[in-house]
Amino acid sequence: MIRLGVNVDHVATVRQARRAEDPDPVEAALLAEKAGADGITVHLREDRRHIQERDVERLRSKIKTKINLEMAVTPAMVAFAERLRPADACFVPEKREELTTEGGLDAVAHEAKVTEAVRTLQSCGVHVSLFIDPVKEQIECAKRTGAHAIEIHTGTFCNANLSARDQERAAIVNAASLAAKLGLEVHAGHGLDYENVLPVAQISQIVELNIGHSIVARAVMVGIEQAVREMKELLTRART
Repeated sequence: MIRLGVNVDHVATVRQARRAEDPDPVEAALLAEKAGADGITVHLREDRRHIQERDVERLRSKIKTKINLEMAVTPAMVAFAERLRPADACFVPEKREELTTEGGLDAVAHEAKVTEAVRTLQSCGVHVSLFIDPVKEQIECAKRTGAHAIEIHTGTFCNANLSARDQERAAIVNAASLAAKLGLEVHAGHGLDYENVLPVAQISQIVELNIGHSIVARAVMVGIEQAVREMKELLTRART
């Protein structure tokens, strides 16, 4: 069975638009768990545009599944994760001017820094993944850093037109196969929604998908529990 990590960042986006107390991403996370989410993902960005430190701390104490903390490879973020000790941490690239994460982390270009950060967190029991493009050199580098897992960036696949989508899926298949052969756990995410998730969820080596925007957008219409249940049903269908 493939795991579903629900990203609740954009519940906090709505809250921060008014600097209000509601909607509460922690409440959303608890409801997502109730509906079958296997974990909760949050990205504590350096500019704190949505999720705040207090949100992550409250999640750490309240949820029953696991936190997957997405974070930049910076001393401040590594120190925060070292103190908090989430179950999982995912190193992602980050630019202040971007609307959302654009592409995977260039682990090859920053191998020494990434390796040090991976070792720091894994030494205190945190499973570390690298959010990378489906590129052979990046996957091999992820293995060298000692990371527990990779998360394959699926944004290019999701944004591709229909004629190019098969080619982009093939790249994900090849990446997942290589990573699994190297002993890395394989996750995937970015841009996945109710219309495009099945071809990715059907890749046997992928054991976890992290999905946020589409679930939160659907939740506006039907509620977070129903939105999560619908996505879980799709993932179940993909493996039957």
